[in-house]
Amino acid sequence: MEMLNNPEFWIGLIKIIWINIILSGDNAVVIALAARSLPAEQQKKAILFGSAAAVVLRIGLTFVAAKLLGLPFLQIVGGGLLLWIGVQLLSEEEEEEGDAKAAGGMMAAVRTILIADLVMSLDNVIAVAAAAKGSDTLLIIGLAISIPLVIFGSTLMIKLMERFPIIVMLGAGLIGWVAGETIVSDVFLKDFLEANAWLHTLAPAAGAALVIGLGKWLQARSASKHAAA
Repeated sequence: MEMLNNPEFWIGLIKIIWINIILSGDNAVVIALAARSLPAEQQKKAILFGSAAAVVLRIGLTFVAAKLLGLPFLQIVGGGLLLWIGVQLLSEEEEEEGDAKAAGGMMAAVRTILIADLVMSLDNVIAVAAAAKGSDTLLIIGLAISIPLVIFGSTLMIKLMERFPIIVMLGAGLIGWVAGETIVSDVFLKDFLEANAWLHTLAPAAGAALVIGLGKWLQARSASKHAAA
């Protein structure tokens, strides 16, 4: 109970809550995009299972994230995976409802959530760990807080996507943006980026444009095939 009387504990907790609010947004978008086409009951399960599994992953990442981020090419590969996920999620927007409800649809959504969250959570985990300053209690609280934030955010995003379809495109663009940021954050590119700082802005913008452009093209091609059939 002594920690409750420690101002540093409360300052650290406020920092972690704020970090989680800011950084959980992109994870919620990925979950919403992956689950939006599922039947209502499967949506809830995909969000719950995906969020819970993602948090378990974050617990493991907490102990190895700093070392992983020091490995060359890891974030380049991770960013490439995010680009692929963003394109896939956008290109599937106009798929027939029956396809989305096919057996294994929920597991495919959970798998997509896990892969994307694994890549996107590396920086998040480091930020929370830094705010915790070695306190296991704060670290556990931070991870616990992220669960309802992601679940609530995902549910809200799905409702918004149903009402405003353009959010689907913007969400996919956000994934592309994060992918670009992830790629240029790789330690292998550190020296090159220091000499070409403008790439910090260009790469995320290019990632967003690539996901939206390629995703929409694949979407249009799929629609024309269905029309021809």
